[in-house]
Amino acid sequence: MTTRLTRFGRGPYTFDVIDDGPADGEPIVLLHGFPQRASCWELVAPILHDKGFRTLAPDQRGYSPGARPTRRRDYSQGELVSDVLALLDSADIERAHLVGHDWGAIVGWTAAAHHPDRVETLTALSVPHAGAFMRAMPRGQILRSWYMAAFQIPVLPDKLLGRAMRTQPDFGERMGLPQPFASRVATEIGDHGALPGALGWYRAMFLPDRRSAPRPVRVPTTFVWGDADVAISGAAARLCSGWVEANYEFIALPGADHWLPEAHPDEVAAAILARVNRPYTGSGATGPVRSHGPGAASADETSAQDTA
Repeated sequence: MTTRLTRFGRGPYTFDVIDDGPADGEPIVLLHGFPQRASCWELVAPILHDKGFRTLAPDQRGYSPGARPTRRRDYSQGELVSDVLALLDSADIERAHLVGHDWGAIVGWTAAAHHPDRVETLTALSVPHAGAFMRAMPRGQILRSWYMAAFQIPVLPDKLLGRAMRTQPDFGERMGLPQPFASRVATEIGDHGALPGALGWYRAMFLPDRRSAPRPVRVPTTFVWGDADVAISGAAARLCSGWVEANYEFIALPGADHWLPEAHPDEVAAAILARVNRPYTGSGATGPVRSHGPGAASADETSAQDTA
């Protein structure tokens, strides 16, 4: 009999997790980004449950109260991926489908590239493979990523963002989040004490870590991107195919911004279910879908523009 998880541990840390859907269902791990928690999947997960899948959505390192180390190196990709593997081990799951949004997508890319034996499929939302992201920097991506450099400053970003979350009722809306998710940022991130750890992900991104060096992904992969995403350029999105050496789909959602799980749950669920070979006939995904074989890149992608 499957035991439901509410928490799992790794070393001295304890992580909260939402384990839902059919207990004997095929497992899908849902990884949130910044500034989000596991609750960002609440519109997507029920669609997956209806198709017979079990979902496990952790509050990741820095977000779970029991897993908030203070050193930069404790937020390296190698550590974040190891947390996901610990979740699988705690749930007695050998292989799972991974779905990640924003920073959760980066963890998903890294886990799939370095631990393909534990990953059945990958569905990455909004943020492409790190190799594609870096290659797109001179093509305009650097202008969209200025905040990553600003977050390297000690203490000040924590204070400024924390104050903004507390004093500006429309903080989440100005980020582009739809309601009710926008109104939760202050409580789920600021009041919850998650902001310092959340910023730790950015502060560790330039630290060398051989456990997360960019390498091709060799598991079936779908990348979903909104063409109105102000944080991720069209070049970064379309260069992704060069980093996947397996069946690959690129889905561009017209008019969609960065917050895909919250604002476009039907399209996200459809992409996930298509990747795991369980068609969804609800509202359905919109926009072009491009399929590529291992290592293939279309002329459209190799000549991608700097903007969507």
